[in-house]
Amino acid sequence: MVSKRFTAGAVATATALALTVTGAVSPASAEQTVASTFTVVAEEGVSADAAVAAIRAAGGTVVSRTDAVGIFQVTSDRADFASRATAAGALLGVAQQKAIGRKPKLDRVEQEHLLAAAKKAAKGTAKKKPGTGMDPLDDKLWGLEMIRADKSRMFEPGDRRVKVGVLDTGVDASNPDIAPNFDWSLSRNFAPDLVDVDGPCEVASCLDPVGTDDNGHGTHVAGTIGAAANGFGVSGVAPNVTLVELKGGQDSGYFFLGPVVNSLMHAADNGLDVVNMSFYVDPWLYNCTANPADSPEAQAEQRATIAAMQRTLTYAHRKGVTLVGALGNNNEDLGAPRTDVGSPNYGPVAPYPRPIDNGSCWDLPAEGPHVIGVSSLGPSYKKSDFSNWGTEQISVAAPGGWFRDGFGTDSFRTDANMILSAYPKHVLQEEGSVDADGNIVPGAETFVFKECKTNGECGYYTYLQGTSMAAPHAAGVTALIVSKFGKQDRHGGFGLDPALVEQHLYRTAAERACPEPRLQQYRNEGRDATYDAYCAGGTNFNGFYGYGIVDAYAAVKTPLKSNARP
Repeated sequence: MVSKRFTAGAVATATALALTVTGAVSPASAEQTVASTFTVVAEEGVSADAAVAAIRAAGGTVVSRTDAVGIFQVTSDRADFASRATAAGALLGVAQQKAIGRKPKLDRVEQEHLLAAAKKAAKGTAKKKPGTGMDPLDDKLWGLEMIRADKSRMFEPGDRRVKVGVLDTGVDASNPDIAPNFDWSLSRNFAPDLVDVDGPCEVASCLDPVGTDDNGHGTHVAGTIGAAANGFGVSGVAPNVTLVELKGGQDSGYFFLGPVVNSLMHAADNGLDVVNMSFYVDPWLYNCTANPADSPEAQAEQRATIAAMQRTLTYAHRKGVTLVGALGNNNEDLGAPRTDVGSPNYGPVAPYPRPIDNGSCWDLPAEGPHVIGVSSLGPSYKKSDFSNWGTEQISVAAPGGWFRDGFGTDSFRTDANMILSAYPKHVLQEEGSVDADGNIVPGAETFVFKECKTNGECGYYTYLQGTSMAAPHAAGVTALIVSKFGKQDRHGGFGLDPALVEQHLYRTAAERACPEPRLQQYRNEGRDATYDAYCAGGTNFNGFYGYGIVDAYAAVKTPLKSNARP
């Protein structure tokens, strides 16, 4: 098996920096006369000044630049700008940003329970053992118990100086569980609305204000990481850390390269300690260096994406950011990927079958350098049927929920098998589970909860499942590690070397052997053979659990070893 863990120069054919991807580069229209927006990327080793000169020579005007990773935002009214810039020796790639009329990105895994609403409403929600959390809804947070975060907070609830970036669709800072820990000064929106998929812009600039989330995904992630333990609603794994919104995802759920890169650069340059990444970079599920199924333009775009993510993730790591990523919900071994039939999921070209070569194709950021890859577990500790796995890229496992867990028990196919966290009221209203007056509609009481203060201020919460929900459990534990063992530097900053954080996370994870039989099937849960998953490896490290299930209590109670190895 070819390992795809990044090392310097691992992708020889992708030696340069990458472009913002909003669809494959296509020939410019001869009628184009108004200025269009592009993202342009320099070849590796090319100075920023040389790249700017090449952009100008091609007919572009640089409106912003990120010299550290060689990415430039450009406008041009030339119809042939993209082809001229691509042909320039100093430049790697160009992508035009324009509306192309594709539908919003959907994740049916995370809201699978809504597809079974009728059965669920009739069956109700299984009772769970009360937890030892501090907040009223914590008895529903089985994930906190699984990773012993309910116990760890008695010794280390998190340090306010530890800043966790939520690189996602935004964060609803009005939620009473998010508000106490939200950092307004550091939070940024790097993903302006795209009307073709996000709908009409809510503000004239199309740049939603920080502290808002028109999707809900980012708010849910943020709540799991660091909802305040304030006697209200739910609490997070690290309830005293600081939450920083890095809006790199569109309202519609797409995550394009430019906003992701800009988010990571902001995190690196502003002293963030942890960044959670519960997504993959669109429009390609796998970016390949030279997939014969792809056009030359698509191949070049993907080579640039690989290089850009490698460069940016490495930069963030070196600046002190611990990177945590979801392994994905495609129910496949990342070391033996299936044919990709869903890419590109955005742009003028419709998805087509793409055989995936493991040695030259990459799922990003999960397979990027220095990323802690997290698989998803249900409350029974079984790998969620949808979760990706594999010894090649997994690092640890964490509770991500599994609606279909508990076959043969009263908990089978119930909402309580998933992960409860904060969610924006207006998104629940748009989904139809909360009415115009803010009340939960009949039938939704099993998966939506409302908590109100005496002053009328209310917070809303709902269940989701996915590796997107597993990663923030791990991110919360990494934040606790930094809180417990971080040091003040001579410049007044506070933090801990990401390499030490990663080692300590692995060393303190609760080891768990592969199940028997090793080939897990999910027929009882209604899944066919495409969901079959083989667990390779031993107790210390295997394809389902990695180095083990993250353990917040062990992480804060076990002394740090500077020379530790997993």
